[in-house]
Amino acid sequence: MTVSGASVTPDVLDGLSLPERVALLRSRMVAVPSRGETASVRIENSDPVEPVLPEPSTQRPTRQRPVLPVPAALIEVLPHGGLVRGTVASVSGAGSLLIGLVAAVTGAGGHVAVIGQPRFGILAAVEMGAQLSKLALIPDPGPDPVEVAAILLDGVDLVVLGLGGLSVSPTRARAVVARARSKGSTLLVTDGHWDGAELRLDASVHGYDGLGTGRELGRGRLRGVRLSVCARGKAMRPRTVRLDLRSENGRIEWHAEEREQNPLSIAVST
Repeated sequence: MTVSGASVTPDVLDGLSLPERVALLRSRMVAVPSRGETASVRIENSDPVEPVLPEPSTQRPTRQRPVLPVPAALIEVLPHGGLVRGTVASVSGAGSLLIGLVAAVTGAGGHVAVIGQPRFGILAAVEMGAQLSKLALIPDPGPDPVEVAAILLDGVDLVVLGLGGLSVSPTRARAVVARARSKGSTLLVTDGHWDGAELRLDASVHGYDGLGTGRELGRGRLRGVRLSVCARGKAMRPRTVRLDLRSENGRIEWHAEEREQNPLSIAVST
């Protein structure tokens, strides 16, 4: 006699009463493994063994956004370490910041077009490491500089657009942003208002080196400029860095000022 794979021989049932036979058969049926199980799984008082499965990933891998290079001293204040390709950023304040950004991109082999900036400091750009062969200057773009910038986004890594105090409407700004995104180029706007810029950089001068002190104030040769650069963005808190621009061996180098250590932290550490 066979019950669902559990063999019960007649000699086992001999001598048992009907209730005892029923109890025996029920015990044998309980011991029969169900579909897909092994008999060992059904053994009582055994420790259950759970299969170890790899944990499913709940987060997508972080994708690094492609960026254009900037002076090394500025990397720490930018959320992605550079000017993100396919976006629009704005620059205001001291002109050294704009020149330094252009020099960093062309110095790394990128192509830059500067529109509506007739007083752009070419000599200062060269001293910061710019390659003039990769720099195009359009000092007078005509009545519609935004259209000129939109066209140049097709084949230039960085387009600098001087608005001359004008304000670009949100509708047109969105159209240019979409073009920059599709081309993978970066638009840097200055001297005007652009709604929806992803990053805003503001530079202010807070000191000079080399102009003398006391009675000699205003005499001498300018050796350095101290800047304060503040970065603001849609998805970041404002970040500020203080910089020294120094003339070294015929070049202008960017240095981040060393932050003063908190006296309290010094006392605790010692």
